[in-house]
Amino acid sequence: MQKILLIHPDDNLIVALKPLSKEETVIWDGKTYTLLSDIAAKHKFAMCDLNIDDIVYMYGVPVGKATKTIAKGEAVTTANIKHYAAPIELNTDISYQWTPPNVKKWQHRTFQGYIREDGRVGTANYWLILPLVFCQNRNVLKLQEALAKPLGYETRNYESVTQNLLQEYRVHPNSYSNNRPFKNIDGIRAITVNSGCGGTSNDAQSLCKILADYADHPNVAGITVFALGCEKAQADLFDQQLKICNPHFNKPYIFLRQQEWADEQEMMNEAIKLTFAELKNANNITRQAVPLSKLKIGVKCGGSDGFSGISANPAMGIVSDIIVALGGASALAEFPELCGTEGEMVSRCQTVKDKKHFLELMKNYESQANHFSTSIADNPSPGNIKDGLITDAIKSTGAAKKGGSAPIMAVVDYGEPMAEQGLSLVCTPGNDLEAVTGQVASGANIVIFSTGLGTPTGNPIVPVLKIATNSITAEKQKSVIDFDCGPVIDGIALQDIADQLLEKVILTASGDYTVKADELEQYDFLFWKREVSL
Repeated sequence: MQKILLIHPDDNLIVALKPLSKEETVIWDGKTYTLLSDIAAKHKFAMCDLNIDDIVYMYGVPVGKATKTIAKGEAVTTANIKHYAAPIELNTDISYQWTPPNVKKWQHRTFQGYIREDGRVGTANYWLILPLVFCQNRNVLKLQEALAKPLGYETRNYESVTQNLLQEYRVHPNSYSNNRPFKNIDGIRAITVNSGCGGTSNDAQSLCKILADYADHPNVAGITVFALGCEKAQADLFDQQLKICNPHFNKPYIFLRQQEWADEQEMMNEAIKLTFAELKNANNITRQAVPLSKLKIGVKCGGSDGFSGISANPAMGIVSDIIVALGGASALAEFPELCGTEGEMVSRCQTVKDKKHFLELMKNYESQANHFSTSIADNPSPGNIKDGLITDAIKSTGAAKKGGSAPIMAVVDYGEPMAEQGLSLVCTPGNDLEAVTGQVASGANIVIFSTGLGTPTGNPIVPVLKIATNSITAEKQKSVIDFDCGPVIDGIALQDIADQLLEKVILTASGDYTVKADELEQYDFLFWKREVSL
């Protein structure tokens, strides 16, 4: 295994692939470097002497400025460099040229998906239970418990009602643990919320919009909705957002308002019976072979490290480019982690309108952060910094690799529909849960999520495939990691790893592989209320 890596010929920083010691001599391309300090794996050292205000480069672009003199062979740290990104000027020329990857080997591949009446394709078939306000979270979870465990989906009270219904359905009540009666339903999933009342009217509308996006998602067969009755997120508001989302929405829709019931037990019994009856109908759909062009992936990273931009993120970028070249769609999110790459993003936008929209969204995000005496450049976490991502521009240039090199066909705000084909930029925070929630609301039917440190993040209705940037994390966090990109660091060709990753995506989309987050019942939902979140 090589010890160091120069990512781009224009760089003046070299990455340590393993721990290096002070006074150790390393060689790259015939040039010798004697280290003036210990260099932790994933961190960087200077290739040449740097003066104060000299620009430091990685991935061929500016990622920081020296705040002190830095000698050749010395480690760069938060003590001697600061965030810096090249200034952006709007160029209205549309000149970006893309050479799509060779996708001949994938052209006739398919995955087993659920085709909805409107032609959209799901990678799963879930019944979704959701509240319009936080005080209904308990009822949502109780209904899930009442149905999910007896029907073989695990979880846990109110079971006796479902057991009696199972007997009427002629299914032996003790057979559910190993024999799901509804073979074509992949799960009964519940969403909980932290708002819906006591906030602003805009918050209520935003919540209803995201819930409507989830209800309409092709991975959802039907919905059961709980309301209290006096919340700001009224049923009429939810229905209005559902109609905006899809004027032709026709999925089964069960609604219960608690203040209309004298007895909660009666309401829950009715909820179970009504939902059970609809489950029998939702079970009629079966998976069918569909082309890979029906994949709409979200690409995300969290718990990133100094290898993210070298292994996992570029591998995801190759997968994204292949899916786009096949006619599918990809969504790159996390706008604070595009801080420092704005020039590249603007150059790839295919319309002047999208160029302007992207810069406007970034400007608004920064202004909002400034209002609270911070900046979106404050995104890197202590874990990021400890593992080599010491400026937001270093983090961002590596994070942007997830989006490959395809042209950007759409720039959309949080929860707005991503493009049906091609790469979209979806405005979300870097916050893992808020970002994945937004990507799914925008239409992603599978999320690929890279991590250097490990994270259990999942989603209620879309599989989240967790891929490790390094083999140490893949082994240490094997209960949450689905795929290891670490061999790239050991010298295995990036294209080979990307091909293996795409095979894993196909298995996941077909229901032949269950992601670790689903095994752990890690069904995270957190919508962005537009307060500052990095």
